[in-house]
Amino acid sequence: MKIVIVEDEKPAARRLQRMLNKIGLEVNVMLHSVNEGIAWFKENTAPDLVFLDIQLSDGISFEIFEEVTINSAVIFTTAYDEYALKAFKLNSVDYLLKPIDEEELINAVTKFRENYLQNSPKIDFDAFKKILETGTKPDYKSRFTIQVGQHLKIINTEDICCFYSENKTSYLTTNTGRNYPVELSLENLENELDPENFFRINRKSIVNINCIEDIISYTNSRLEIKLKTFKEFQLIVSRERVRDFKNWIS
Repeated sequence: MKIVIVEDEKPAARRLQRMLNKIGLEVNVMLHSVNEGIAWFKENTAPDLVFLDIQLSDGISFEIFEEVTINSAVIFTTAYDEYALKAFKLNSVDYLLKPIDEEELINAVTKFRENYLQNSPKIDFDAFKKILETGTKPDYKSRFTIQVGQHLKIINTEDICCFYSENKTSYLTTNTGRNYPVELSLENLENELDPENFFRINRKSIVNINCIEDIISYTNSRLEIKLKTFKEFQLIVSRERVRDFKNWIS
């Protein structure tokens, strides 16, 4: 496994390296600035895992990935506010608060090995940068405009129970049980919806936490979700998403 640490405080970087060595992992490279990171990632293949400090001495570490494409899994090391932390956790492998706790490090590495070693989560660095620059919750979609025959219907996001995909078309289901087609793909919807309220449980479905009626153990360590109004098909949390789902509802 190839591991890179991006951390401007060299004592902190060495401490993290020692902690990883202690659990049997070797750190291949330590980078200490935005410029150093850009130069290294341009000249080298992406590692399996990056421990990424947010604030570096010469800027925000996300600036590295405005210059280069990264396909690595990321564990953030940070000390940002509660909302930012939740966003980091939902869209990365994990985050670690400084000073890093050994048990939390082990849990984050275990999560990476179990869920992301073969399939790294796609990181939306632009969304994170917006959170850090504004210090506020980013603007998520508050309503959808739906074409119904010759009419346009406005549906508030808070009145939507879930989104799902069927026959290459995306649909929303309201809290009253009505289904309407939407033009956005589930991938685009993920970026438009507040991750506090909406979670993609599998390739076909995104659910609203406020609409969940029951959660039931299912075969192969999966979970079945019962929503208040959705009756089209079974909603199953895919096995690779179960851990993140449990973190989301906790």
